[in-house]
Amino acid sequence: MSTTPHTTLDQPLLRPVDLGDLRLPNRVVMAPLTRARAANPGLVPTELHAAYYAQRASAGLIVTEATWVGEQAIGFVDVPGIYHEEQVAGWRRVTDAVHALGGRIVLQLWHTGAASHPDHLGGRRPAGPSAVNPHLKSFTRGGFQETVTPREMSTAEIAATVADYRAAAANARRAGFDGVEVAAHGSYLIAQFLHPRLNRRTDGYGGDRAGRRRLLLEIVDAVAEPWDGRRVGVRLAPYLALGDRFPVDEGTLADHEALAVELNEHPVAYLHLRGPDGAPGFEEIARYRRLFHGPLIANNGFDRESANAAIEAGTSDAVSFATHFIANPDLVTRFAQGRELAAGDPGTYYGGGAVGYIDYPASTDSSRSSAVTAASTSSGSSARPTAK
Repeated sequence: MSTTPHTTLDQPLLRPVDLGDLRLPNRVVMAPLTRARAANPGLVPTELHAAYYAQRASAGLIVTEATWVGEQAIGFVDVPGIYHEEQVAGWRRVTDAVHALGGRIVLQLWHTGAASHPDHLGGRRPAGPSAVNPHLKSFTRGGFQETVTPREMSTAEIAATVADYRAAAANARRAGFDGVEVAAHGSYLIAQFLHPRLNRRTDGYGGDRAGRRRLLLEIVDAVAEPWDGRRVGVRLAPYLALGDRFPVDEGTLADHEALAVELNEHPVAYLHLRGPDGAPGFEEIARYRRLFHGPLIANNGFDRESANAAIEAGTSDAVSFATHFIANPDLVTRFAQGRELAAGDPGTYYGGGAVGYIDYPASTDSSRSSAVTAASTSSGSSARPTAK
């Protein structure tokens, strides 16, 4: 067997690792990818979802698309939920398929908060930490809509939201998931509470750094309750700037660094860190490696070589890949054998049916499988614009 860097099976990415109580056979993680394929009134995962995730079961860990914890969380079309029994049954078909192929899969939990729109909520205004418009756009049935000024959440609504997360985690366990990941990044509810421009509260959920991170920490503790051991991940994106309400500055970076230290005192299996845009941010990720004492998954801008280098240097324990997994369901095999990566079609990233979703072939295939023809004909392809 060749021992060149392009063909060796002794790459750092291919070594097993434990993330809390999640035991992974390799360190190639599938990052969460919103694909908007739950095009049914109940927002239920379908057979397409089961096929899609099963195709990618060779990943050391799959983190699913972000999933609604309740009806008040909704802020994007055709995204599945985990808050009623039909959704639990749909996700059980997904986890059974992944586990049958030897995979591991965790569910990412999502609430858009003020980044939603009344079109998603029966005409009701979204709720957020404070009555501050996040100046974003929400993708609705009518296309992109400007966000509105939200209602400030009452403490009772905050408690109900934490309860929704707890129930969603319990549902995820019943659905057969191996754990859950809390989405605390981007422009969504938890990130809104973390950010001083959106969170202007003066009660125990605002006012200072400790108050702003209280919601996240309560959610982490709540979603850990249904699980044995450490099976809760947290995703942060301290270097992600979005519009005028979510800048990256010394204050927000200091807040995130203090939060990373605080997470050491909570039942967190791993920290999933989105680094800065551009080339992989080794220095920035290494900083969080020193602050957070548990396992760390690095994300954003990595290829096989840089991912191997990050793991070999001890900067991260695993590396997650997003768009690479869209067109390369056998990404682990391609990394292991040094094969070329396929490119995805952005026009089919969001919405539609089988086309651009489950018809990307493994690298040994000469053409896309005809097995999805019937599904693609019945489901159609998406003409919606991308939303990221």
